[in-house]
Amino acid sequence: MVMFSAGDTAWVLICTLLVILMSIPAVAFFYGGLSKRKNVLNTIFLTFIAFAIISVIWVAFGYQFAFGSDINGLIGSPTNFFLQGIGLDDLNGTIPTLLFVMFQCAFAGITCAIMSGALVGRMKTKAWVIFVPIWAILVYVPIAHWVWGGGWLMQMGALDFAGGAVVHINSGISALAVALVLGKRKNASLIPHNLGYAVLGAALLWIGWLGFNGGSGLAADGLAANAVIVTNVAASMGLIVWTIIDVVKVGKPTVLGAISGAVAGLVGITPAAGFVDVFGALVIGAVAPIVSYYSINYLKPKLGYDDALDAWGIHGMSGVWGAIATGIFAVPAVGGAAGLIAGNLNQVVIQIISVIATMAYAFVVSYIIAKVLDKSMNGIRVEDHKEIGGLDAHLHQESAYNFNS
Repeated sequence: MVMFSAGDTAWVLICTLLVILMSIPAVAFFYGGLSKRKNVLNTIFLTFIAFAIISVIWVAFGYQFAFGSDINGLIGSPTNFFLQGIGLDDLNGTIPTLLFVMFQCAFAGITCAIMSGALVGRMKTKAWVIFVPIWAILVYVPIAHWVWGGGWLMQMGALDFAGGAVVHINSGISALAVALVLGKRKNASLIPHNLGYAVLGAALLWIGWLGFNGGSGLAADGLAANAVIVTNVAASMGLIVWTIIDVVKVGKPTVLGAISGAVAGLVGITPAAGFVDVFGALVIGAVAPIVSYYSINYLKPKLGYDDALDAWGIHGMSGVWGAIATGIFAVPAVGGAAGLIAGNLNQVVIQIISVIATMAYAFVVSYIIAKVLDKSMNGIRVEDHKEIGGLDAHLHQESAYNFNS
């Protein structure tokens, strides 16, 4: 008989707070620092409002559709709307069901917040506020059910410990779809207005990610310890490798490159954290920045899309690598699943199917949502003069830096 565990509950409570830390303030500061000064408040606002909207949708009905009893592998059977009927003593494993709901709410919130990075500087606030709930309902909830809620990918045996497909590939490819509808910015250069903000955001992401991955086993045990260790190792390798790339390519290390590498490593290890050992984490963390660097510096200019703060380049591309790498480096001693190096080639095939399915569904549906909104509300992109003058002043009538006050 499953019993309540105070230790597991305390650990997942802490991890829930750490995942929320990753959204507000970590993503907000990370993206805010990378954006132009005239758009910093708007950039931060996109994260805050997205997290707030998702939080309401999740407890109202999102969780129920994502984690309810499976219907044909596609969606959950909804019960307990607004969490009615879920008591304080109801358990999910050894932790309160209400805590599991909140832990998953934080994941949904940060997924949407990550997506905003590709869209900053040119999307109407009204359009974003309308897009977020529609996207959450039509994209995030179904994919979360497929992978984590008993859906067809979970039934197939896809491995995604903490969100390679559900969070990173999903947010990255969805962001790319909306960015294509929006079109290029008038000034597409990436010159961070406050790199210190971005460094602070990255540091908070690193700390929060230990809970993001460490709590995904829903227990305070050896698997959680392994997830924390491999997460930190992969982030460290990511930072080191990107720094080496910078030295080779531009002749000197850059702080922007260092934090980008750390985030790429964190993204890469996310689906694998509960399935790989330290050796696997070292390789995953080392390759992730190479994949993202290539995407940002070669693929993006060649294809001409405007992924403003590289949500697809870092989260999407490193997420793809991490999902596939999970099928390569998974070892039974950690998570009970065998990957390629343990003699199971089929796991790589399953991981590739999960990547393709997530990318195809999220991209198509996100593109359609953005296109319909674009046609129905006289464009989702701000007018030229507002984009040039800055969204803080034109959309919020505020300034992040009142030097004359």
